[in-house]
Amino acid sequence: MKIALLYDCLYPYNVGGAERWYRALAERLASESHDVTYITLHQWPRGTEPDLPGVRVVSVGPGLRLYSGGRRRILPPVVYGVGVFAHLLVRGRRYDVVHTASFPYFSLLAAAAARPIGRYRLVVDWIEIWSREYWREYLGRIGGWIGWRIQRACARVPHRAFAISQLSARRVAEEGHSGEVTVLSGLYAGPAAPEPVLAEPEPVVVFAGRHIPEKQVTAVVPAVARARERIPQLRAEILGDGPDRAQVLRQIREHGAEDAIWAPGFVAGERVAESLRSALCLVLPSRREGYGLVVVEAAAVGTPSVVVQGPDNAATELVVDGENGLVASSAAPDELARLIVRAHEEGAALRRSTWEWYRRNAQRLSLDSSLELVLRAYGE
Repeated sequence: MKIALLYDCLYPYNVGGAERWYRALAERLASESHDVTYITLHQWPRGTEPDLPGVRVVSVGPGLRLYSGGRRRILPPVVYGVGVFAHLLVRGRRYDVVHTASFPYFSLLAAAAARPIGRYRLVVDWIEIWSREYWREYLGRIGGWIGWRIQRACARVPHRAFAISQLSARRVAEEGHSGEVTVLSGLYAGPAAPEPVLAEPEPVVVFAGRHIPEKQVTAVVPAVARARERIPQLRAEILGDGPDRAQVLRQIREHGAEDAIWAPGFVAGERVAESLRSALCLVLPSRREGYGLVVVEAAAVGTPSVVVQGPDNAATELVVDGENGLVASSAAPDELARLIVRAHEEGAALRRSTWEWYRRNAQRLSLDSSLELVLRAYGE
């Protein structure tokens, strides 16, 4: 089968849950002898070839800065959409399936517009779908209305739909998608069997993710400072980079916590895994998550997560309060500190129940389970 995968980013040149998903999907399809083309923007160093063995990688636009002030820029999606449309107009007939992320939308609309000529099947992953209120907050009244209308138009394009959370599945149906929406619960590519759990973790809380406003990373330092009043030996590792990192570093200095809180910036995945393995808990105070893969990565090594309840946060679907983590009512420092202290007090018992939760859910949460569903849809 000849398959085109559309996403404007490519792992490891850009890092995120969607990037990992599309790379894993490309590798799996190639390993099963499918003819796979990954259509993206140019991100790898000039004079080198992209690192994706067995897959044809096609650049339909130059590498562009994706974020400005913590928000996605408009230009890169437009450039990518135009490039996708031009590519599919010329070469669309060679593909049996075009599989795209819903976001950044223009590529989905381009694939739909070129489909009468290409005659391929269109498969769409709804990594996230925003509420009208969130669009307004993100882009303002007029820009938010335009963004929401584009999103709604994409939902109403005839396609085979997948969503990676119950939240996104419900919203895409509410926006007018008339077909079936299948939830892909598994994005974790790690071992199906949980690792032996550490009975006594280090007194360290970990944040791992982009330092952007939606992640609310700036809530971590004040929360840890409050929790240290009860747990003097408590430390923190704030991993990742982004526009809010400067404020995080400033908070560390203001609280005089240079010896207790480490914020090294971006680190390799192996270093993140090492930190999670020995941590007291993961703290993920995001107000918006399409999935929350790091919660599963933490649970796989017996580390509970602290997440924040919110209408746009699908990561809460991965946490059973008191079993594999704790759900905060807000990202207020006092609330997060209270749950960090609770994780410390419950100690080994919470780690054991987290380990058991992952053992019971490992198959459902595995990348292989989602890949099987997608492959089956290709052949329908």
